[in-house]
Amino acid sequence: MPVGCHPGSYGGGVALAAAKQAPARVEALILLATVGPDCLTGWDYLLAAPVAGEVCAFTAWQLTPWLARARLAAIARRRPITADELVNWHIWGHAHRDHGPLWRSFLTEQRALVHELGDLTDSLARVVQPVLLLADPHDTLIPVSTTHRLAAVLPDAHVQLVYQIGHHLPRRGAPEIAAAIVQFLAALDTRPAPA
Repeated sequence: MPVGCHPGSYGGGVALAAAKQAPARVEALILLATVGPDCLTGWDYLLAAPVAGEVCAFTAWQLTPWLARARLAAIARRRPITADELVNWHIWGHAHRDHGPLWRSFLTEQRALVHELGDLTDSLARVVQPVLLLADPHDTLIPVSTTHRLAAVLPDAHVQLVYQIGHHLPRRGAPEIAAAIVQFLAALDTRPAPA
């Protein structure tokens, strides 16, 4: 059976739903900075709102890349750009080029998150697979309290915190994330087979 590993955030909620709906097809889950109880902010509700959501999503998709590229240029004029700054601002700086017409997909995701999170949260106790939850306490998009609340509800969950990475765990902290995944998978191999 496959182990599900998702880059995180909203995709983690999708992975949890899949594990609940098809438990025989998922051996374990590795979730990175994933959505869960109490993760919604005022921005999430605004982005999910009728009309305002469309305006905000479209505007953000147009302005954010430009602002991020301007930020990178401003840093480069003063000093060398550090690796973590480059990765973080590069993600936002090329969002339009890489995903330009997909702002509607982002909007759809936001609305699904707001409308479906309650049902997902209510069903977490039925996700019986082993789960590794990776998060940075300084993530500004998904609070670490959400990770701890997930661990408290999921029957077989382990939290591993990583530091100074932020929300984009695989891109900004690839070595740490890879090491945590390898350790988790090795521990799975030592577990007795389910009866």
